[in-house]
Amino acid sequence: MPVQPRTTLDVATLADACLGYLAENPDELLAFMQQAGFDPQSLRASIGSSKLQHGLLDYFAAHEAILLALCANAGVSPEAFMRVWHRINRVE
Repeated sequence: MPVQPRTTLDVATLADACLGYLAENPDELLAFMQQAGFDPQSLRASIGSSKLQHGLLDYFAAHEAILLALCANAGVSPEAFMRVWHRINRVE
């Protein structure tokens, strides 16, 4: 499912795409949960929170292989993803 056009690309949209990708890739979901310290219940309780959204973007930004797979599947360029990531992290 493609992500919305670039004009509406935001943290929540990308985080939803990341979560969808992880839901379809159980090994990656487990790796994310272990790194972030989530169990299934706490992950469910965090859905929609800015903390989880930022954590998802951070995780994908740090793992190039899944970032590229997500971008290919979501129809968004890695550069567009990283622009949003840089904006939320104020990286220059």
